[in-house]
Order: sequence, then C-alpha cells, then structure tokens
Amino acid sequence: MAPMRSPATLTLASVTRWMRAIMQPLIGGNSGAETLTSRPVFRLIRVSGVTVSKFLVALSLVAALAAPSAFAQSEGNAERGAKLAYTCLGCHGIPNYRNAYPTYSVPKLRGQHPEYLVIALQAYRSGERSHATMHANAANWTDTQLADMAAFLAGPPVQPVSSSKPVGKAPEAAQTCVACHGSDGVGITPQYPTLAGQHPDYLVRALTDYKRGGRKNAIMSGFASQLSDADIKAIAAYYSAQRPGLETAKRPVPTTAKR
Repeated sequence: MAPMRSPATLTLASVTRWMRAIMQPLIGGNSGAETLTSRPVFRLIRVSGVTVSKFLVALSLVAALAAPSAFAQSEGNAERGAKLAYTCLGCHGIPNYRNAYPTYSVPKLRGQHPEYLVIALQAYRSGERSHATMHANAANWTDTQLADMAAFLAGPPVQPVSSSKPVGKAPEAAQTCVACHGSDGVGITPQYPTLAGQHPDYLVRALTDYKRGGRKNAIMSGFASQLSDADIKAIAAYYSAQRPGLETAKRPVPTTAKR
C-alpha cells in the first residue's frame, strides 16, 4: 500500500502556518504578534544568505500556493511514463538498493508527490543538484516526459487516514521541518516532498548535501546550515519511522510468452 497524501492545503492558513513555524525557533513563545519586518525574520534572511528582495519574491511564491491556479499544470501520463522510466527501475525498483559511491540507499519513490518528483528531476537536469548519474539520466528529458515518468514512479494517490497519528515525538530540530513536511512526514502541498518511510541514510545524505552545497535550494540550505550532524540524524530517524510511508517503486511483472 502506498503512503497517504495530505489533502492540498491551499489556503492562507497554510501560509500562516509556514511563517509561524519559521519564526517559532527564532524568537520562542507566540510568534503571531511578529510582523514580516521584525528582526527575527531578517535574522533568518541573513542566516540563510538570502537577500531581502529574494525573500520577498519567495514569500510571494508561498502566497501563490494559496491559489488553485498554482496547480494548473498538466498531469503526467503514467502509461507513457512506464515506458520511459524502465531504466529508473534498475535502481529505484530494487528494495533497499544502495548507491555504490558514496554508499547510501537509493530513495523510495512510490507514494511521493509526482509534482515534487518533477521538481527534483528538473534540479538534477539543471545541475542544481549534484549527482552525475541522475544528471546524465535527466539531461535529455523534456518537462512532459519528466511528468510522465513521475506519474508512473509515484503511483496513484492514496487518501489520508484520518485516524493516523505521528509515530513518536518530533525532535526539537524538526520543528521548522514540520511546517512544510508535516508532523506525519507528508508534504502539505504537492511541491513539498513526503518524507515518511524514506530511508534514514538517504534523508541524512539529502540534508547534508543542502548543508554543504551539494544541493543549492536557498531555503533548504539556510535551514540545514543551522543543523548539527546529530540534529540531521535525529530528523532522519523521526521521519523514516512515520507510517504509512514511501515504498519502493513497483517493477512491471514480466509476461510469460505463450507456446
């Protein structure tokens, strides 16, 4: 069974939640009284290495998520994607398969938001994410082809389980993560990846890459730069334990030729 998906939170409440979670660890207590021009916000900008103008652009993009039109992009075709993604399954279709060097588990993709998979593949294609094999694989694919492959690899959406509760208590270092990735590890919008059930060593690798520059997303790099190695391991352990969670992509069942 593929993991649940949180319903898209396309309201001003989601934007408010995002801002409060960012400000909470910076100032403590109730952040609701703070304004966007307060010192804590600009301290975050300075720590993240993001200019004020870029911060305002980013904020406008977050606000845009509240509009349904932000998700008006065409959906991928899983049937076409099955033919294109055959090579992907050589790594992502093998349970607990590990990368040769550096050694870490290849990420689980089934149940992931397909929209996020497209974003990730585009980042590998452009070089925003540093990974020779993934860059080579994604370099020649069009956005339409990426969407088709993502639709196939992610599988069909699963309705959330209302009675589901987070496994364990989120570590203090994960309080900001919860704003976008949820306490249950399910991204609150399709653009944010689901982390529940992901291999812990892969999550460690991803956060470490954001921290050290292997991945160049400004917001994630800013957050990760403030994490210790122990923080990163605690966050990875927490989200990998959440259920329901991501699974290994399904490999097609070979057909037996009739004699």
